[in-house]
Amino acid sequence: MENLVAYSLVAVYSAMGVYTIAFVLFTIDLATRSAASTDAARVAPAQVAPASSLTAEAAAGSARGGTSTIERTTTARASGTPVDAPIGATRFQKVAVALAALGWLLHLAAVLTRGIAAERVPWANMFEFGLTATALGMGTFLGALLWKDIRYLGAYITGFSLLALGIVTTNFYVDVVPTPPPLQSGWLVIHVLVATLATGFFAIGAGLSIMQLLRSRAAASKAEGLRFVQTLPGASALESLAYRVNVVGFVFWTFTLIAGAIWAERAWGRYWGWDTKEVWTFIIWTLFAGYIHARATRGWRGDRSAWLAIIGFSAVIFNYTVVNLFFKGLHSYSGL
Repeated sequence: MENLVAYSLVAVYSAMGVYTIAFVLFTIDLATRSAASTDAARVAPAQVAPASSLTAEAAAGSARGGTSTIERTTTARASGTPVDAPIGATRFQKVAVALAALGWLLHLAAVLTRGIAAERVPWANMFEFGLTATALGMGTFLGALLWKDIRYLGAYITGFSLLALGIVTTNFYVDVVPTPPPLQSGWLVIHVLVATLATGFFAIGAGLSIMQLLRSRAAASKAEGLRFVQTLPGASALESLAYRVNVVGFVFWTFTLIAGAIWAERAWGRYWGWDTKEVWTFIIWTLFAGYIHARATRGWRGDRSAWLAIIGFSAVIFNYTVVNLFFKGLHSYSGL
């Protein structure tokens, strides 16, 4: 068992090292996008040049056997493509995604070896939950890439995972111990699994909402600054995507409440007891229910919608950290 615990730690630290390189490459990719956006901005004044100038440059481009910058821009405008349309994957981004996948495999190995060493599911304390939740969060991000190109969230996801792993390994680490009797339930496995999946989707939704706010601010101010923001999808597209991701997370969180109530009845003989953890789980559910309701029926779009999603995810983080560390109750299983 001790060997497996040691292997798990080696895998965790290896994953953190790979995530660090991936984070750096994702950040370089954003800087590359900023440079590309700056170049596009310099070309912008030429878009309103006289027709004779456009014709002259197009002819010059044809003479060189290529296509001029203005000709490409004019073609893009004629086809309805915005000048600041998202830039395709750079070589930095491709390598960063590959490294994120490698880091996730190491991360997953750390979770599995910890679980085998403990002879149970590895989420009986704050360290194990943090280890598993970040693995599922990164896995959710990589899986979402098969559905939608959200590689522009790479720096956010890898940075968040790296920070969370650093905190749990240095501050929350505990040795493998037997599972307390209330945790010896199949419903606990279901309850925590769906909670971690919901957290992964909420994290992605919050990242998309942050990008949405940056995008809308950049469009409104036209200021210099984070040029890479101009290469992202439009604010409305980011908002729509964040909404869909958060709806999936909300479904998982709803099932978290249901499974938790069933587990509470098996462990303590009641479905609901207003324990601190139960209250905060319900608060999170209410925040995201309000977010979905306000956006769907009250027309809360734009910045208000984004801030609601960010507040909801902040409540999830508060529930995991502050509530677990400083509030006492029946759910006090931090292991610290």
